[in-house]
Amino acid sequence: MSSTFYNEILTEHNIRPFHKHPMEGANFQLEGVNPSCGDDIILSLKVNDDGVIEDGAYVGDGCAISQASADMMLDLVIGKTKDQARRLADIFLRMIKGEVTEEEKQELQEASVLQDVSHMPARVKCAVLGWHTMEEILNGKNDMEA
Repeated sequence: MSSTFYNEILTEHNIRPFHKHPMEGANFQLEGVNPSCGDDIILSLKVNDDGVIEDGAYVGDGCAISQASADMMLDLVIGKTKDQARRLADIFLRMIKGEVTEEEKQELQEASVLQDVSHMPARVKCAVLGWHTMEEILNGKNDMEA
């Protein structure tokens, strides 16, 4: 994948993030923090009784990679079941480690451009922040219950 395409996708998700806004009606919310660089997001999800992620959003501040990755993640998981979202998170995290098949990588759609972050160790935590935060929500952690 060309670096131009990578930069275009990253820039687009930073200038016009579709999912970066406060969200009404969320039933799951969790803060994710990357203390090494200061990335900080609050991820909100609305999950229905059938376990389908009906909506999602995030607010917060951080580098271009953390913000774009969270936005791309929400593009992928809205409309999916919690199990499908967990599977996509697993694929993404394995992609960052270089342990994914080409077929699995294709399932990540635009988020697959972040594969090259694996060659930038300082940026890995930025790319995975939203994904780890979503995994924590899907595995039972929820700031809204506190």
